[in-house]
Amino acid sequence: MAATSGAIWVLGEPTPGGLARVSTEAATLARTLGAASGRAVVGVIADADPAAAAAELAAFLPHVLSVTVAGARDVVSGAAVAPSLAALVERERPAYLIAGATPDGRDLVGMLGALLGWGVLVNASAVAWTDEGPSVEMSVFGGRLTTTSAFTADHGLITIRPNSVAAEPADQAGTVEPVTIAPASALPSVVVLERVAAESAAAPIEEAQVIVAGGRGVGGPAGFEVVEDLAAALGGAVGATRAAVDAGWIPYSQQIGQTGKIVKPKLYLALGISGAIQHKVGMQTAETIVAVNRDPDAPIAEFADLMVIGDLFEVAPAIAAELRARSG
Repeated sequence: MAATSGAIWVLGEPTPGGLARVSTEAATLARTLGAASGRAVVGVIADADPAAAAAELAAFLPHVLSVTVAGARDVVSGAAVAPSLAALVERERPAYLIAGATPDGRDLVGMLGALLGWGVLVNASAVAWTDEGPSVEMSVFGGRLTTTSAFTADHGLITIRPNSVAAEPADQAGTVEPVTIAPASALPSVVVLERVAAESAAAPIEEAQVIVAGGRGVGGPAGFEVVEDLAAALGGAVGATRAAVDAGWIPYSQQIGQTGKIVKPKLYLALGISGAIQHKVGMQTAETIVAVNRDPDAPIAEFADLMVIGDLFEVAPAIAAELRARSG
């Protein structure tokens, strides 16, 4: 096994399709931290069948440990793999562990923190290396403040928000090493009785390059037909604010913001969205932000690249018609 004492580990998240996208972002970040600190960077995949996810992670990291945990797919993953990972950490002595701030990632890191007695810094928007170790930026109070924190010990766990880092494969693919480890303890497990996949022909919203989002200003479920039509004309995905989701106009899977998805598209077109701070933190890193709103004093005007003052039910169909006319 490659030397991992004092290393930076990336806890990759397996999915039914292979590897979660946020794990590739975490790996890219870890390479940057490794270069700045002179520490080794190692990926870890723990799953019932880790081979596919480990191979994907090896495209981003020089070395990946592949840990087979029998029955991990039959129970909630954190409780299944945390004891094995805790035993592996105690044996190999890495210094810092990084994971994605997904529901599964947060569960796993929380359990590891308890098993190892390590500190945890969560939902990082940026991480840099200093003489004292990782310096972690976090958005708090609904995005109103940004804090910078560090560990008081020479070890710790970090979760990073999706789309905080642009994933970039390494120049050369790394190696995958199967590892056997006996868990030092066992956690109570929650059995998975059924998995239900959301029906959607589109790519996950957090991976979309173009997003058309609707807010309270669309007025109701029928108003989202205009949003969906413009998204189709642009070849993009449909998003929404929490207000629209709470009203039942659109599923939670499309919610963008502090309590929803963090997105980073090339184009973000906001229809009837005021731009409250809770929504802003979910989409502010979009390359180009275009807003359509009747209120010239809406907060989104302060950070949008282009603000169109007008009725979205007139502006959006006109844009869609022009796009289709050009493509036809």
